[in-house]
Amino acid sequence: MTKKIALLGSTGSIGRQTLEVIENLGPGYRVAALTARSNYKLLEQQVRRFKPELAVLSDETAAATLRQNLGGTNCRVEGGAEGQVTAARWPAADLVVVALVGFSGFFPTLAALEAEKVVALANKEALVVGGELLERRGLLQPERILPLDSEHSAVRQCLEGSSPSQVRRIWLTASGGPFHSWKPEQLARATPAEALAHPNWRMGPKITIDSATLMNKGFEVIEAHWLFGLPPEQIEVVIHPQSAVHSAVEFIDGSVLAQLGPPDMRLPIQYALGYPERKANPWPRLDFFKQELTFDAPDREKFPCLKLAEQALRAGGTAPACLNAANEVAVAQFLDGTLAFTGIPQLIERVMADHEVIYSPEPPELEKADRWARRHAKELLKQRLDGS
Repeated sequence: MTKKIALLGSTGSIGRQTLEVIENLGPGYRVAALTARSNYKLLEQQVRRFKPELAVLSDETAAATLRQNLGGTNCRVEGGAEGQVTAARWPAADLVVVALVGFSGFFPTLAALEAEKVVALANKEALVVGGELLERRGLLQPERILPLDSEHSAVRQCLEGSSPSQVRRIWLTASGGPFHSWKPEQLARATPAEALAHPNWRMGPKITIDSATLMNKGFEVIEAHWLFGLPPEQIEVVIHPQSAVHSAVEFIDGSVLAQLGPPDMRLPIQYALGYPERKANPWPRLDFFKQELTFDAPDREKFPCLKLAEQALRAGGTAPACLNAANEVAVAQFLDGTLAFTGIPQLIERVMADHEVIYSPEPPELEKADRWARRHAKELLKQRLDGS
């Protein structure tokens, strides 16, 4: 039986690797829908290669160009945020891969789960912002959400056949990013180019900066809470620079199961797409004889984003949505060169301190918190630049 896939965010790093995996898996997999934000040139190439029924660009102008370029083909072209939701609900799709970046991935994820699709989730923000709402609606079903993060994929593999009551804690590994060994005074002078030079993983710019600040790991703590139903005190972070151990589970009897592999996102992607089967592939293998495995505790004072994410998880309600929105603004400003690397957590902390948390939020309240946090972060930045 052919597995039909809607891939949301096909032109990004995860999206491109997902298409590579689909090609390697062969004729048992077919692309039913592809979406992107504005890269109509690459999306057109992908459409001509994979022949989906639907193509979506969030940017309406880019969608109009794509529609014209694909005239005469059988591919329907949609534009705008609603087009992403249409793709998430696409009737022909069995599996929806959500590889969109940021808050834009929440509503398509919600739509796919409500449409009873299986979701392969790479969009951290869907659970960071909306995990509480998804749980309240009964949508966080393990058989319906397959995590694409290497860490959560590892935990899921280690937990196969075990109940949460048998788990003492889970260990989420973090490479530490490019600044793990830097002194605190050096971080203030870190440049975007230095922050983007991740030692192990091939990722998009936003998630690479989040890795450098450890916000990415903070997001993963929040995700793990919702995915595996564990309280925050049972979720630990450990720095593992080699990125060979992708995460581990410690059980109540003292046993620890870990999942290892090369730092290659195609492996967790293939695990999710092929689940419950494992399939052969031609990619690099882990060589135990060339591995030195080291572990260290994270420095929450040097990298306060991890601590801020843990605080947002404990606060609940709209606090994680505020955290995410402020982080998106701060990362964009850092990449533009208008905010220092150490200014990222400082700005997020200010925004969170000013936020009035709404508990048990519904989608409109999550949107409102997201908009408020973005606006407030920009206002604080303007005040800072104006010297007021």
